[in-house]
Amino acid sequence: MNYYSEIKEILINNEINKKVKEYSKNKVELESYYNVGKLLIEAQGGEGKNTYGNELIKNYSIKLKTELNINYNERTLRRMRQFYMTFKNWSALPTELTISHYTVLMTIKDIEKMKYYINVAKRDRIGYRQLQEIIKNKEYERLPESTKEKLKHNEEISLIETVKDPILIKNNNLDVNNIKEKTLQKLILDDLNNFLSQLGNGYTYVRNEYKIKIGNSYNYIDILLYNYIFKCFVVIELKVTPLKKEHIGQIEIYMN
Repeated sequence: MNYYSEIKEILINNEINKKVKEYSKNKVELESYYNVGKLLIEAQGGEGKNTYGNELIKNYSIKLKTELNINYNERTLRRMRQFYMTFKNWSALPTELTISHYTVLMTIKDIEKMKYYINVAKRDRIGYRQLQEIIKNKEYERLPESTKEKLKHNEEISLIETVKDPILIKNNNLDVNNIKEKTLQKLILDDLNNFLSQLGNGYTYVRNEYKIKIGNSYNYIDILLYNYIFKCFVVIELKVTPLKKEHIGQIEIYMN
């Protein structure tokens, strides 16, 4: 087999499809990367032949540039090879994600972690830069271990099991040891979308300082949310001191 000719034809078709088939170009690009990666592995004599493979990729890159004026440089061809190596055992890849998403995902070695971030990217329809950010913030690692185990076995999870621990809040270099509850509340409200996304899926903001009557007196809920997936209100009570028994009792009063 003339591996270079096969690769050249795939890449030509990829360029054509990107221009004339907008509706399916993402699927075509993923298939092109996968097939070129597979051919590159075969052309170098199989897996584990990286030294010869890198030289071969260099030569192919030069020829593609010369013959087609298409800049598939060495880095891009190596990425195609890695793409195939990473996902060769996957029966089907979600085509909602772009090759840029998968380039980010290829940095992850843990298969369960990768599946989690793929599902998040699909569910929330986020771009690859936002995907980079949540991976950087270790969203999966901050899930409870019990939640990770349930996700692994596709089991149903409860609302509380979707909450990350800890939740990351931008503090603008404030002294966290002397922060006030009102300041913490303002930091959360100033970056509310980030806060809600870390709680999990389906949260919407109701209001802060929500007035509620308990017996003959009134109290205020720091932040009141609603989760439209689980169909329930969520009470956020902010404390900057260690959690005490009376704090839990206060929240339980709200729930009754």
